Amino acid sequence: MNTDIVTRVAVMDLTFDLKNPRLPEFGLTKESTEVEVIKVLWDAMDVRELVLSIAASGFFQHEPLIVAREDGKNVVIEGNRRLAAVRVLIDQGLAESLNADAPGVADSAQEALMELPTISATREEAWRHHGFKHVNGPAKWASYAKARYVAEVHRLYGIELADIAKQIGDTHRTVQRLFRGLMVIEQAERLRVFSRDDRWRNHFSFSHLYTGLNYAGISEFIGLRPEASERENPVPPEKHQQLGELFLWMYGSKKREQPPVIETQNPHLRQFEAVVRDRQALAALRNSNDLSIAFEISRPSSTVFEESLLASRRDLQKAEGMVSTGYDGSNELLRIAGTIAELADDLYDEMSRRRTKDRKQRITEID
Repeated sequence: MNTDIVTRVAVMDLTFDLKNPRLPEFGLTKESTEVEVIKVLWDAMDVRELVLSIAASGFFQHEPLIVAREDGKNVVIEGNRRLAAVRVLIDQGLAESLNADAPGVADSAQEALMELPTISATREEAWRHHGFKHVNGPAKWASYAKARYVAEVHRLYGIELADIAKQIGDTHRTVQRLFRGLMVIEQAERLRVFSRDDRWRNHFSFSHLYTGLNYAGISEFIGLRPEASERENPVPPEKHQQLGELFLWMYGSKKREQPPVIETQNPHLRQFEAVVRDRQALAALRNSNDLSIAFEISRPSSTVFEESLLASRRDLQKAEGMVSTGYDGSNELLRIAGTIAELADDLYDEMSRRRTKDRKQRITEID
């Protein structure tokens, strides 16, 4: 890529890069309009800050856009946010349609923005510069965009994952996991057990999958092969059904009118891992599609017992501290307190008997 040859190109002759790995996260496709792209850039990628900067100081001429000539168009493969900012500044109608609170600029300033400095390059020539500056740059890409970028560079240009990792400032292990996560998605779509277009929510939470595949229980559930193998089909045939279940629980389905059970990584991913490790809990999830119910079944009874006991103590201590201000002298509340006292006595007696029985059993085993 020759960075010395800078050419000025009319803004209206520049088009946004619909192949940008970040855009699918926001529901954009190759058929999306420029207005739809600008709206996403404005709402989700801090274009407003660039608008204010360019309005105040002009376009920074020493940082040209990188443009690839593709299908007869000048596609901006690096600099889409800056292009969007300029488009908003020079087109008041566009700004109003976006409800963008863009500042007005003088006619002379608008005239200066009608052409922008560009460098011509192919995507292959630009990938190192692009990756280093943006993938882990000031506005870091989300994991799905990173994974798509890694896969594109690896597959199209034959660059090894280790080399990509060095260039974008990530560890080789991280890049491998990103690539593996995308391969799992692609395999699921080839098998038609999942479709990104059918997911319940518009935002694609790839990080749920990318993170979840690192949990041993989830990895074992779908029989995931080791990440270092970099197979195009990481999930073996005997686990294809489980692969479809994983995606349904993770992303839901509009066609089935089924929302995902994994809404957040914390605590849902850990809960889900515990469920798929337990046969009864997994059966409950399949029957109810309710993660909270299935998770309770997966938990050891000793843990549930201890937590219940501690929670009861906290609640009773709280009630005791509020007797003088919270108790109105009613017989009903007094009867409830009496019932609690009886339950507590019964619980204590049963625990004492169990403790004595266990001690005797241990003594017998020793003898």
